[in-house]
Amino acid sequence: MRDTLKAIKFLFIGPAIVLLLVVINLMASPGQWWVQWAALGIGIAWVISLFKVIRAIVVAGGLAAFVAYINSRS
Repeated sequence: MRDTLKAIKFLFIGPAIVLLLVVINLMASPGQWWVQWAALGIGIAWVISLFKVIRAIVVAGGLAAFVAYINSRS
């Protein structure tokens, strides 16, 4: 549960970090585009977090459907 909440939080924090790094890159060294490497790493972590959230949603939906099925039988 705690991992899923951290993953949900990162889905919002990750893009904000990349945006902040882009601003820093434009201000500090406009001729060099170093932020792409940080964005690549954060993007990979973001996709992994997205899959964790999707998995949690599927599991919760499956459990809810199972409980509804059991309740409908009795």
